[in-house]
Amino acid sequence: MKMIVGLGNIGPQYKETRHNTGFMVLDSFAAENGFEFTTRKMDAKLANGTMNGEKVLLVKPTTFMNESGRAVGPLVDFYKLEIDDLMVIQDDMDLPLGRLRLRDKGSAGGHNGIKSIIEALGDSNFGRLKVGIAHPARQSVVKYVLGKFDTDQQATFNQVRDKAVSALGDWVAGAQFSDLMNQYN
Repeated sequence: MKMIVGLGNIGPQYKETRHNTGFMVLDSFAAENGFEFTTRKMDAKLANGTMNGEKVLLVKPTTFMNESGRAVGPLVDFYKLEIDDLMVIQDDMDLPLGRLRLRDKGSAGGHNGIKSIIEALGDSNFGRLKVGIAHPARQSVVKYVLGKFDTDQQATFNQVRDKAVSALGDWVAGAQFSDLMNQYN
C-alpha cells in the first residue's frame, strides 16, 4: 500500500491558499484517478482505491498544518506502512513558483507540517513532493502563505500541479525515487 498525504489547513477561509498547495495537488490527483474523500478517520479525510494493482490511500489531515503528524503518525501505524510507502505533498517557499522538487529524506527545512510528521514518525526518511510557491517579496510570510495566487500565478500553479499529479502517478506505479528526482526536479 502507498499513502499520499497532502498538507494544508482545514476550513473554507484557507481554501486555495498557497499553504494549501498539498490539498490542491492531492484533490487533482484524486479527481484524475477516480478517488473520493468519503471516510474520516484518525484526524484525516481519506480516499482509497487501487492503481496498477497497488492499493493507494490518500490523506488530508483535518488538523491544522502544524499538527499534521497527529494524523499521519497513527495512520502509518494503523496500516503498518513502510516509510518508503509514504509520500507527503507540501508547499515550499524556497522554490520558485512553478518548480517541483522530490526528496526521499531530509529535515523539515522550516516547514512546520513536515516537522510535526517527523516528530510523529520518529523518522525523516520519507518521500516529499515539494511544490514551489516562491518567497514573498514585500509582505509577511504568514500573510503570503495564507493568501491566494493571483491570476498569472494561478496559471503557473495549475501547470506545476498537473506535473505533480504525473509525478505521483509514476511513484505509485513503482518508479525508482532517483529516477523521479531526475525526471521532475
